[in-house]
Amino acid sequence: MDDHFNIPGTPVFTGAQARKGYALNKMCFSFNEGDNRKAFLADEEAYMDKYQLNSAQKQAIRNRNVLELIAAGGNIYYLAKFAGIFGLGVQDVGAQQTGMSIEDFKEMLVAHGH
Repeated sequence: MDDHFNIPGTPVFTGAQARKGYALNKMCFSFNEGDNRKAFLADEEAYMDKYQLNSAQKQAIRNRNVLELIAAGGNIYYLAKFAGIFGLGVQDVGAQQTGMSIEDFKEMLVAHGH
């Protein structure tokens, strides 16, 4: 990997990651439609099978873990569609990514003027 892609602690969404996560991101994009969100909630396993997610992607979905989803090829812009199904916002996702509680993450944002 080129040095400009080597950012410690930061997964970079490269072409390889895009190929790796195509099915996952395609599924998450489908959540733009309300009927698809309902279908996912009604039978998550069948919905994941419909999009041919691999075992790592399925487990990351089951775990509701953003870092696992990113490692499985997920793009944060598409993963936000998935998080929204469960009422999770950007701050919830940021807390997961940093390993902080949501309260600590919000306090950190305020302390830094955000």
